[in-house]
Amino acid sequence: MKKTLKSWFAALLLAAPMSMALANSGHYPKVDIDLGDEVALQRGAQIFTNYCLSCHSATGMRFNRLQDIGLTEDQIKTNLMFTTDKIGNVMQSAMKPTDAKKWFGAEPPDLTLIARSRGADYLYAYLRGFYRDPTRPTGWNNVVFDKVGMPHPLWEQQGIRAVELDAKGQPVWEKDEHGVSVPKLYWQSTGLHSRRTPDGKVIDKEFDNYAKDLVTYLVYMGEPAQQKRKQLGYVVMIFLFAIMLPLAYFLKKEYWKDVHH
Repeated sequence: MKKTLKSWFAALLLAAPMSMALANSGHYPKVDIDLGDEVALQRGAQIFTNYCLSCHSATGMRFNRLQDIGLTEDQIKTNLMFTTDKIGNVMQSAMKPTDAKKWFGAEPPDLTLIARSRGADYLYAYLRGFYRDPTRPTGWNNVVFDKVGMPHPLWEQQGIRAVELDAKGQPVWEKDEHGVSVPKLYWQSTGLHSRRTPDGKVIDKEFDNYAKDLVTYLVYMGEPAQQKRKQLGYVVMIFLFAIMLPLAYFLKKEYWKDVHH
């Protein structure tokens, strides 16, 4: 018994620093994901296949699984697949791993479980966090992932933000609302999914929704059966409370009636 308690105590001591590190690892805006929104999932799937699948694979996801979000087989073949793909194939990157490593310094990770490992809030902040940085090999950096090796895949949709440089050509840094040091950015141009007010202020709401749709699909892809699992869970809970609980109650009364009387 003492040995078991010591083991549990040691595990808690080890887990505490890890949980603290995860809690303090970053402050990201909360994104409200609705996996029941099939339109958002379909838009996200289209964005993913158009802009992510050229470099990243999703080998845990098959094209025909997209029928679960309301797409027909013809729609998937016409709009979301390469001509060489088959409907039962997994989502494989068009880029060779050797080429990716040569161009970006590392092979782009498989994105099947990226939302489960990183979280939706992180991915949402990451997609919105790119900016032009002349000090980086690709010309891009990210406020969430400093010295990121990936160029901005959605720059045409968001527009281009650039880092402000000082007299020595070094990035200017400032504190955000959480007290974290971030590069000071300004808008160079406006994208397809963002616009400017008459006074020149950028309205990024359109791109925010665009990025949100992609994150919604990435969350779905990490566990495609999540919605059905939850629905099944509700059915099981109703069965247990509406049917099994009364039966158990009356069975208990039947067994204990002689004791009570």
